[in-house]
Amino acid sequence: MWIARQRAYAGCHWFALPGIEYTMSDMIKINFVKVFTIAYDEMMAQKPCTPSIELLWELFREHIRKAVFITAKGIDFHFDHMHEVYPELVLDLCCYGPVERGLDASKVGGVDYYNILIDGSGLATVADSFGAIAEVICDDKRFSFEQLNDYLRSNWEGSEAEIARMYMKRVKRYGYGNTYADTYASRIVEMFAEECMRIKTPKYNVTMISGLFTWALQMMMGKGVGATPNGRKRDEAISHGANPDPGFRDDGAATALAVAVSNVQCGYGNSSPLQLDFDMGMDFEENAVDIVLGLIKTHFEMGGTQINMNVANKEKLIEAYENPEKYPDLIVRVTGFAAYFGSLSKDMQKFVVERTLSNRGAL
Repeated sequence: MWIARQRAYAGCHWFALPGIEYTMSDMIKINFVKVFTIAYDEMMAQKPCTPSIELLWELFREHIRKAVFITAKGIDFHFDHMHEVYPELVLDLCCYGPVERGLDASKVGGVDYYNILIDGSGLATVADSFGAIAEVICDDKRFSFEQLNDYLRSNWEGSEAEIARMYMKRVKRYGYGNTYADTYASRIVEMFAEECMRIKTPKYNVTMISGLFTWALQMMMGKGVGATPNGRKRDEAISHGANPDPGFRDDGAATALAVAVSNVQCGYGNSSPLQLDFDMGMDFEENAVDIVLGLIKTHFEMGGTQINMNVANKEKLIEAYENPEKYPDLIVRVTGFAAYFGSLSKDMQKFVVERTLSNRGAL
């Protein structure tokens, strides 16, 4: 217990034991969306095949397990060679163990504790895809798995595919509350956390601690990933961190957002941050500060682990997006880090603007 109390906030979304721990944080990602598309393609390629959402779930679980295992092997490779190519000299001087034992902190045995964090990315994209399949294909029988497969392979091109895409996008999504997508979001996180705890690195037996975080990689991680049943097109960005996708509710309720993220915490020591954006120009009530403080407190009481908060003026953001040279000093919180708005790529600027606009301030 006394060791646990020493954990300190150390970065975008992670914690560490100062002076006695080697941890890889915010470095290892498993792209849930890529895993999902592989599982879906495998299901549709099976001959004979009777596609179902149950079969898709089992294949998704199987491929998550494979992804975690191959990641575990890669971590062992890191331990074997990191000290040879990039010794942790600063960390060695700041920790108890490396100097005394003559081992780099990245070499197993150099420090007392090795906790390797592994993040799942794209939760909302996959949960919304399962939710759309459950409602539109399984319940409403609007069209078949085979038709959906054709739409996805065509990247939702054509009038018929676009109509189908609108059906899939109108389904109530993760974060709305009591939806298929909310249920699948919880199932995905629980399964992922269990697999990460169950599968240790095969050589050094190191535990991998699961979390949900994309950092600023949602655009990059969408490249090369096919269209998905939630209406996302090929190569488009995946969802960000543990958050529902922008527009998950018409009212953009921050309370619903906070509840959704508190419900998908992995629960084993890593965090699943809530990205919370407020528009400075919103017409909040007079006791707005107390309301926001209550929201923060409630999120943590419900199991939340970290909040990355951004307060910006939507009109100023839109103008800065269109004419960045007018606002060279504008700073925004992108995710776990803040940056000058003008220094961000156009895609990242658009992401920040859309995320802020989607939150209308309803609490």
